[in-house]
Amino acid sequence: MNRVVVVGASAAGLAATETLRREGFEGTITLVGDEPYAPYDRPPLSKQLLSREWQPDRLRLRSDEDLSGLDIDLRLDSAAAGIDLDAHTVELATGDVLAYDRLVVATGVSPRLLPGSGGHVLRTLDDSLRLRSRLASGRRLIVVGAGFLGAEVAAAARGLGCEVTLLEPAPVPLAHAVGEAVGSMLAATHVEQGVMLRTGIGVDEVVPEGVRLTDGEVVRADEVLVAVGSVPNTDWLEGSGLELADGIVCDEYCSAATDVYAAGDVARWHNPLFGTSMRVEHRTHAAEQGMAAARNLLRGAEGRPFAPVPYFWSDQYDMRIQAYGYLRGHEEVRIVEGALSERHFIAAYRTGDRLVGVLAVGAAPKALRPWRQAIAKGSPWDEAVAGAPQTTGRRTGEGLFDAAI
Repeated sequence: MNRVVVVGASAAGLAATETLRREGFEGTITLVGDEPYAPYDRPPLSKQLLSREWQPDRLRLRSDEDLSGLDIDLRLDSAAAGIDLDAHTVELATGDVLAYDRLVVATGVSPRLLPGSGGHVLRTLDDSLRLRSRLASGRRLIVVGAGFLGAEVAAAARGLGCEVTLLEPAPVPLAHAVGEAVGSMLAATHVEQGVMLRTGIGVDEVVPEGVRLTDGEVVRADEVLVAVGSVPNTDWLEGSGLELADGIVCDEYCSAATDVYAAGDVARWHNPLFGTSMRVEHRTHAAEQGMAAARNLLRGAEGRPFAPVPYFWSDQYDMRIQAYGYLRGHEEVRIVEGALSERHFIAAYRTGDRLVGVLAVGAAPKALRPWRQAIAKGSPWDEAVAGAPQTTGRRTGEGLFDAAI
């Protein structure tokens, strides 16, 4: 094995590249990126960069000297266009063809779009700078979608003095991921910060005046951000022979096919810790899976299953939200420390008879370590939350909930 191609100059792709060198691989590594920029960090795009706390150069993951030290063939502004599994080649949009002995796909995701034109999306450095240039005190911004990305942009825009309207089709934002009580607490925080939150609202299209709702109403704004989810960047792999199903389907070793591995937002792999297939779109996970894919690429039959406890965080106003585990599809949420009303708490999540996740607001990282360890061990629910307080939920109007201990 002398040639490794990594498609995706992302956090996952960079982590794979660095791991190959750290593990002693001395062959040729080609790192391909579709943007003109060296690998950079994406979470600050909706936070520090958008709020003007940071400038673009602070987002770089590695300096020019660090990248040079990796001794790689760096192909920027070069999107991948196709793959030939039999010939072991990757074709670029430039027309170049790269031969590989092993391949890592880390092409990430792209934002979902709405009909119409004139709306912003937020995935790349250019996206963030473009939106930032349009935000100022008194400007009216509509954010379509109150997931973590939309909520972070709403918070940053309010900090800049913008008038923000947040439109969400679900009755309670993020309820599918964090539960109704926690989602309602987060929603109430935005309302208190002056965001006009409208839930149960469907948007048909972006129009010059703002957005048109499904009932025909036009909500006016100067700028519109569409934050309605993302789709894995797998179009270039259609017809390749790889299994594609909301991502590149991989086994527990991050292997998608002979000599092909995937990592990061684009990879759907079997996580043996939770016994299910999952695709995780979070920064820490991308780096961890990039490292795991590279190690397994080198070890072959001696590779190890990738069985992480996924981690994510979100900054909104003065709140730091942190979570470990796999919260989607949970069956019960219990406040095990603090109180939702104080916005300082730890919530545990149950699926079946085991602890599968934990989420905290305002908690120190060390407070979550025992919970992370319990998730990693597959601890039974009753054992994990023994002695934890019960919660009750009551509706408080406008589809919101208030959870009290």
